[in-house]
Amino acid sequence: MYQIIIPKTQQQLTSYYHFRWQQLKQPLGAPLGSERDEYDNLAEHRMICSSEGKVLAVGRLHHVSQDEAQIRHIAVADYCRGKGLGSILMTTLEQAARKQNAKRVITFSRLDTVPFFERCGYHVLDNPVIEHMSDQRLNRRQMCKKLSEYDVILRQPLWCKELQETWKNQIPISAAMGIKIHQYTGAQLEVRAALNANLNLHNTMFAGSIYCLATLTGWGMVHMQMREQVLKGDIVLAKGDISYRKPITNLPRATVHINDVTGDVAVLAKKRKAKLEVMVRLFDEHEECGQFNGLFVVLPLSDTSA
Repeated sequence: MYQIIIPKTQQQLTSYYHFRWQQLKQPLGAPLGSERDEYDNLAEHRMICSSEGKVLAVGRLHHVSQDEAQIRHIAVADYCRGKGLGSILMTTLEQAARKQNAKRVITFSRLDTVPFFERCGYHVLDNPVIEHMSDQRLNRRQMCKKLSEYDVILRQPLWCKELQETWKNQIPISAAMGIKIHQYTGAQLEVRAALNANLNLHNTMFAGSIYCLATLTGWGMVHMQMREQVLKGDIVLAKGDISYRKPITNLPRATVHINDVTGDVAVLAKKRKAKLEVMVRLFDEHEECGQFNGLFVVLPLSDTSA
């Protein structure tokens, strides 16, 4: 488990800056103290810590103008990379920018981190920016993101928007049920439904509505994994089993984690059929109340065309 905090105490700030130096400056041979600059006292800082208080990731936001904010000094511990912490940190800082009515966020990215910022919704703006650090020339790219309604989604918000539109157009009842993508991190997808639109005579959620919510969540995770690997195919539910522990009387939520997906869509690249077993967890707001296990089959486009 981890927590996102605003470093305020002297101990927190010391840990925050030391981590920033270790991750960003020390590898370049820069001395301790070089991790700070004149904007730090005016900026908003965030760090992600483990339950034991160990710093896992840090980042900073400061306002350049009334409409524009800049994110800098994003750093994630080496052993935590690929777990979504960087994306969580970016969204946290963007939320801080939104509260100050910023219309856009900019950042200056190293060439090797451009793909990460692109996945967070940023676009390269101009020519390389040359920064000199300890006799090294660091090529950077200025990148920008316009803040929108999908900013709360950590990874690939436009993909989520497209998936939501696909459900709306191909499964119209999903819109009537209020089924919407709430979050996607790359590692986990969360989908929610409107309780009032799915109540039975006992004032609990219809079993059929829960099944639909779970199915679309599993289907959505398979779809997003295909997008991540730039693959296409036709997804079908071959088998689905659901178990209920208790009725849903509050907020209907369904989540699926990448660790709960067995199988690989990569075989689609060889024009082979992919089979994935997906486990979806169901929640009555915060209390887990059921589980859905689905077998999804993805047919290569050549097969579906035939």
